[in-house]
Amino acid sequence: MIELEGVPELIDPVMVAAFEGWNDAGDAASTAVAHLDREWKGEVFAALDAEDYYDFQVNRPTVWMDAGVRKITWPTTRLSVVRVGGEKPRDLVLVRGIEPSMRWRSFCNELLGFAHELGVELVVILGALLGDTPHTRPVPVSGVTSDPDLARRMDLEETKYEGPTGIVGILQEACTHAGVPAVSLWAAVPHYVSQPPNPKATLALLNRLEDLIDVRIPLGELPEDARAWQVGVDQLAAEDSEVAEYVQTLEEARDTAELPEASGEAIAREFERYLRRRDVGGPGPSAGGHATADGSDTAPYLRDNPGGRTRPPKPQRPGPDDDESSDD
Repeated sequence: MIELEGVPELIDPVMVAAFEGWNDAGDAASTAVAHLDREWKGEVFAALDAEDYYDFQVNRPTVWMDAGVRKITWPTTRLSVVRVGGEKPRDLVLVRGIEPSMRWRSFCNELLGFAHELGVELVVILGALLGDTPHTRPVPVSGVTSDPDLARRMDLEETKYEGPTGIVGILQEACTHAGVPAVSLWAAVPHYVSQPPNPKATLALLNRLEDLIDVRIPLGELPEDARAWQVGVDQLAAEDSEVAEYVQTLEEARDTAELPEASGEAIAREFERYLRRRDVGGPGPSAGGHATADGSDTAPYLRDNPGGRTRPPKPQRPGPDDDESSDD
């Protein structure tokens, strides 16, 4: 039985979760939850027992000094609560941790126990994957759910994915089987700039979360960081003509695919977000691979060069025996 002492009765609580690791390309999702925790000064009220879920040879504890005393921080998953003020205040239960190494079903059941005790009405799990998307365009964020009724009510996609999955997929299914409404928001991170941080993808996740749960999220310096990140990647890409050509190919494919989205609902959503922010005075102050769009496991694509910086990989050119019209 989970006993929560010192946690007040919550108002329309939503649980927002993100996990470092395979589901967190560019650290975009975990950074988004960390941003919420920092901006709203979250109060940690629980932490899962690290011994139950983590392999310490994979996720090692860290030693640090506190007033001359050595202390250890164990890798785990922590829960905090924040209250969002305004005309319609509500509470967020923030779950931030690392994808567990073992006992995933017990891990999800423990989180669901907290959700039940706190009266959580909706679980939103943030993730990020590597994809064929250009860094120069808005970051695609897809909202998916296993619940067809929830998909219709919240204008989400009903997931049809089959293949390898991470803790995001497992937790979403656990919520569905437990009768807890659950949504996953996935940001697509350009595979050729996969190393963290990626403030542009973090910003996109927060914007989509803001629309989904109808709260205004203070963005702080994230918009400026996102612009600086894009300028930096622009400069790296401009140094290599083949990379610049590859990015242009991605841009053309993206623009062609999304041409119908350039008007109508997409513009309306952006305009509504702008008006909301204007009305309230503007914004306030692991080693290994990652999930990809097809579910496969892939290592980061950035390579070190002699100058110490990183650059995207060069796209493959068709060989003499290749069919230039092939999609491969």
